[in-house]
Amino acid sequence: MQVLLDIVHVSEYVWAAAHSFHRPGTPAAEAWVAGHLTMILHGRASRAAAEITAQAERAGLRGAKREAADTCVRYLAGHLDQLCYDTALAEGWPIATGPIEGACRHLIGDRLEITRARWGLSGAEAVLELRAVKDNGDLDAYFAFHLAREHERLSSTSDQHDYDLTV
Repeated sequence: MQVLLDIVHVSEYVWAAAHSFHRPGTPAAEAWVAGHLTMILHGRASRAAAEITAQAERAGLRGAKREAADTCVRYLAGHLDQLCYDTALAEGWPIATGPIEGACRHLIGDRLEITRARWGLSGAEAVLELRAVKDNGDLDAYFAFHLAREHERLSSTSDQHDYDLTV
């Protein structure tokens, strides 16, 4: 399973680094961020980190400005395995939490926040699992599997052949 960091969160680090090199709100800062985020989205986060480090050294950054650039570099370098946006985009996966939060709201909020509903943890989890199965289009297959397991559980035992039928 691939875990991705929300691109919006990653962009916050990139924006902070951009302000080490350019004044906030300037076209230069926007272009710098766009270039680095594009690089990251194309699966080249390690290259983006290396370029930020090289630019910070060339600019002779010191103090808070150097710390902002270095923080971004450490963040990118420390999460390279969670920045595979090129793969995610090719697979059609969401790279920001908005769609995920919407799915959670659909699966959880719409069902569990019904007026006068009282849910315990196990009951809520069971309902959510069934709702996810239904929303994924797997409900018929799930019930066929469930009925087969229940039939097996209720009607066959390992010592069944030892019993004699009586009337």
